[in-house]
This record gives sequence, structure tokens and C-alpha cells, in this order.
Amino acid sequence: MNNTLRILLALLFFCLSLPALAALNAWLDHDQIAPGETVQLTLQHDGQTDSQPDLSPLKQEFEIVGRSTGSNIQIVNGKMNSKVQVNLMLLPKHDGKLVIPALQWNGKSSVPLTLNVSASGAPSQSASASAGNAQHVFITVAPEQKQPYVQAAVALTVRLYTDQPLYQASLDFQPGSDVQLQQIGQDKQGNETRNGRSYQVIERKYLLFPQRSGKIQLDGPVLNAQVQDASANANDPFGNIFGRNPFAGMMNATKPIRIKGETIVLNVRPRPASATGRDWLPAQKITLEESWQPDNAPIRAGDPITRHLKLQAAGLTAAQLSDLGQLVQLPAGLRAYPDQPKLNNEAGGNSVIGTREQDIAIIANLPGSYEIPALHLLWWDTAKNAQQEIVLPARTLEVLPAAGGIAIGTAAPGGDPGSGDNAVAIPPQPAAATPPENNRWRWISLGFALLWLGTLAAWWYVSRRNPARQPQPHQVVSASEPRLAEARKAFQQACRDNDAQSARRHLLAWAKAVWPQNPPGGLNALSARMDDAAIKAALSQLDRACFNNEPWQGEALLNFKIPRNTEKPDAHSGLELAGLYA
Repeated sequence: MNNTLRILLALLFFCLSLPALAALNAWLDHDQIAPGETVQLTLQHDGQTDSQPDLSPLKQEFEIVGRSTGSNIQIVNGKMNSKVQVNLMLLPKHDGKLVIPALQWNGKSSVPLTLNVSASGAPSQSASASAGNAQHVFITVAPEQKQPYVQAAVALTVRLYTDQPLYQASLDFQPGSDVQLQQIGQDKQGNETRNGRSYQVIERKYLLFPQRSGKIQLDGPVLNAQVQDASANANDPFGNIFGRNPFAGMMNATKPIRIKGETIVLNVRPRPASATGRDWLPAQKITLEESWQPDNAPIRAGDPITRHLKLQAAGLTAAQLSDLGQLVQLPAGLRAYPDQPKLNNEAGGNSVIGTREQDIAIIANLPGSYEIPALHLLWWDTAKNAQQEIVLPARTLEVLPAAGGIAIGTAAPGGDPGSGDNAVAIPPQPAAATPPENNRWRWISLGFALLWLGTLAAWWYVSRRNPARQPQPHQVVSASEPRLAEARKAFQQACRDNDAQSARRHLLAWAKAVWPQNPPGGLNALSARMDDAAIKAALSQLDRACFNNEPWQGEALLNFKIPRNTEKPDAHSGLELAGLYA
């Protein structure tokens, strides 16, 4: 046998041996898929093994969303053959021509594979209309405008198209700090034909609220769902034994899909320099109404009159509307007691209608004529790109003296109701006109006074005999200081944790320790004792966050230095609220 024949026989033997040497096989159930669809990769290892394949090279281009393992053993002519098979469900991370690299398993290597991810063989998904030519499932997004004002509502319509049933479907946006998102209304369902293909369409409405000016990119919505897998048994690990799985038609096997909508790009305009209002209110329409209770009935000193204010805006949520209690200005002699506001949001077409209603009780301590100034509200009309103003007219209150013949002061029109120069004493009624019951109450009062004097004398006598038991002045102060310091520390920690509810609770406890005899009933009452406008605004933001369950940042209140209050606190507290922020 010459050398040439030996070489040919060796090459023939080598070629016949190739199938036996290819001990790790790999194949795909499809070599082309649409964006968002999954592909099944099968790895088959000849011979039994307890190890697992190295899948780390796949993670750069794919996400492994499903995995199953099986094995089988065959005996042919007395020789046993075994195989281990791993099925991987891969979700491509992007479109284009992707390469599944060679994978290692138990020292053996697979061959690289190519996968084309595109619609109709195109390199990438383009417009949604062309995507519908080949895709079974796709999403479109349509913002109402792309150049909104900061914090103004932007209507967004999201439509999901599918020509096959979806199971366990969810449609979500990725959260972001630059845009707040709120769904409005209920999903609508319909049907639409595109390029001869019939789709079921699910429409959902959102509102976007950009939180800063400039260019903002928001990732499109993401659909995660399951669809029927027609080729679920094409690579069944037991197919070599039993052929097609006889239970395949009964299992309704599914595979996952993930469809992403297009990125939303907004060029957000800042608040215009010509917007001079106290609050920034970019809206499509705003109305402000008021009513008085009682309206025309006589008002007497000490009796409350209620002013009901209703602020409603199209394109703003109730939480974005102005605090009506801070808009009201009153002349000297009148005190305001705002009630907790009522907030409501409801869908209105492609937008939201926010409503804020509030009752404000107004009380005059002295009779007289009081002029309540007109209420001005400035807002920004996003449709006309211009500032608008709402004015509630001024109102005059004529307050009569209190009933019952009580000696009180009266204020001259235009004067200070509390001024002594304008005070006029109402003369007392003659004694003969006094009801007999008044004399009885005088004797009862005199009796209580004598009892009080007796108690005071007894206390003085006991304290003289037991001087060591007398409390010292500093002991009274120190009894409240632990509670005060504890409340202050808890409030500051709540500010650091951005916990609005806890901050409100501990702040009121703090204030109660400062004013134990006259604690404020709420944040509005506490705000009324402050002179700093910045602190008033910060307290208003805290109050609004508590009642609307909104996110809240506590740094502002933590760092504020509250000025000394003109109203003296209770003498037993020993400290004023201003000192607690040091």
C-alpha cells in the first residue's frame, strides 16, 4: 500500500469519525424572530454528566427567561448511549443580527449560531405602522405634545396591538425621577386592521408631569406576557424515544415575550419670567368660587362666619393647587381658622381635573365694620401661553355687638378694632332688670371663691411644715424638657427619613411641649404662629404631603431656623419654639 492510499484512508476514517467527535451540539428553533419575541436554544451533551454548561457568554446579548433540563438513555445492539439536553428560552436585548457564541460544557465546545432579530427582515424596527406588517404584537405611544411646561400635564396614549392571545400580560413604565406618571380612566378595547391583518387593540391613557425643564427621555412602556408556543415539542428531549409528545395538544405550552414601546422625548419649557404668581399653576383652565355661611344674616362679635372656597383646574392634580388658607388676607380684628382641605381628582377627557375645597371660619372679637380685601389668583394658561388672573371681589362684614349685654369694645369704621381709643363700654342694665337667677349664681361663685382661699391657706400651712417637699422652679421646667427633647429628636429623624406622617406627629408633639396650655391643633394653627413665609410654605408642603400621601423631602424643615415667635409660650415650658431648631 503506497503512501497516497494510506493518506486517503486516514482522511476517510477521520471524516467518518466527525459525528462522534462533535459531542456538544447546539441549535435554535428559529433563525429569525421579531423584536420582543423569544427563541429556544437547545444544547445536547453526549454522555451523562453532572456539570452544567457555561452560559455567561450569552448574557451580553440575551436574557435567559426560561430553562429546562432532560436526559435519555438508549440501548442499541447491546450498547448504551446517553444524552443530556438543556433547553434555554432566550430574549434578545436589542434588534439586529446577533451571534450566539460557542459555549463550553464539560470541556466540550459548541459551534457559534446566528440569529436575525428584525421585522420583515429589516435591520431594526422603525415606525409602528411598518412594525405591524410582520409583528404579531407591538406597542405605539403618542404624547399629546412634546414641548410642555415644567409640571404641566402631558396626555399620553399607549396602544397595544396583538393578533394572538396574551396570557399573564402586564404593561408597565420604568420609574424615573424626572417625570411623574399617572394613569387616567379605564382601558378601552377595540379592533383594527393594518395591512390586511386584524389586531385586537387595547388603549390606555396616562398623564406625564415633567419635574424639570430641558430635554427629558422616558423609556417607553414594556409589555411582559406569555403567548402560545406552537413549536414547544419540536425539540422535546424525549422525542428521540417516543417521537412527538402525545400530550402536546393538552398542555397549551407558552413562551414569554417582552415588547418595548418607543422612547418618549420631551423638550420641557421652564416657568416663564412673566409668570408672577405666588404659585406656579400651568393649566388648561382654572376656576375659583366662593360662598358664605351665613350669607346675609346678622353677624355678632364672637360668632363665626364660614367662607367656602373651591378651586378647580383642568390639567393639574389637587395636590398641585394652591393652599387656599394662605391666599386669604384679613384686616386687623379678624381671625381665620382654616379647616382641612378636601382634595379630589377625576378624569376629564385626555386630562385630569383637580379640585381643592376648603372652609375657613372667620371670627371678629369686637363689633365694627371690616373690609376683607379682594382675593387674587394668578395662573398660567398653557393653551394661550399667557398669564391669567382670577379675582374674588372684596367683602364688607358688619359685625354687631355680642348678645347678652356683655361689656365689650366696638371698633369705629376704618379703625383698629382692638384700639382703646375706639372702645365704648356698654352701660350695665339696672339691678332691677337682672333676673333673680343671677343673684343665686353670685352666691355660688362666692362659695367657690371661699373654698379656693381655704385650699390655698391649707397648702401654705403644709408647705411651711414640710419645706423639703417644695418643688423648685427649675424642676417644673425639667419635667417638660425630656418630652420636648424627645419630640424634637424624633421630628428631626423623621425629616431625615422623609417620613411626612411621622414628622407631622412629632412636630405637633414638640409644639405641645412648648405650649402645653395652648397647643396648636394642627399644622395650619402652628403656621399661624410663625412669621417666616418660608417656614409657612414648608409647613404647608408637609401638611399637603400628609393628606395626599405624596413624596416629601424633610430637608427644608430640618435646616430652617424659625424666628422667635411674638406670642409668648406657656410659662412652664421654659423655652420658645425658635430655640428648638438650634
